[in-house]
Amino acid sequence: MSEYRVGTGIDAHAFAAGVPLVLGGVAIEHPRGLAGHSDGDVLAHALTDAVLGAAGMEDIGALFPSGEAALAGADSIDLLGKAWARVRDAGWELVNADVVLIGEEPRLAPHRDAMRARLASALGVEAERVAVRATTTDGLGFTGRGEGLAAQAVALLRR
Repeated sequence: MSEYRVGTGIDAHAFAAGVPLVLGGVAIEHPRGLAGHSDGDVLAHALTDAVLGAAGMEDIGALFPSGEAALAGADSIDLLGKAWARVRDAGWELVNADVVLIGEEPRLAPHRDAMRARLASALGVEAERVAVRATTTDGLGFTGRGEGLAAQAVALLRR
């Protein structure tokens, strides 16, 4: 009999000038990027925590500490792949994942397919198993004021 587990992940980063904006492993033309020790990819970070949580493992910060100099500017898709290797080695497979960007800008629709492909590739699955969506907060909170972006992810694993 199969065992199923659900995990959630949440991440948020402030906008910063002079850094590229990377979401779901895709560089997006935008006047500001996200501040972070790595590339600040909130979609990849939230998904990483979701798969780790579903497997009952530590969070992204324990696995990839922000104080570790070697991780400065790291590609978050690579970090997702490394975290996924640990989850997969523990006998888990991804049933599906759903990732939601929270913010007023940028528009996600033109980049959605590329993001799905990059995230799914890091997890070794078809893009159809990874949904990438977006929502606004209608001007409320730090995302509504354009101060940064947040993301939430849910992952269903089977062993």
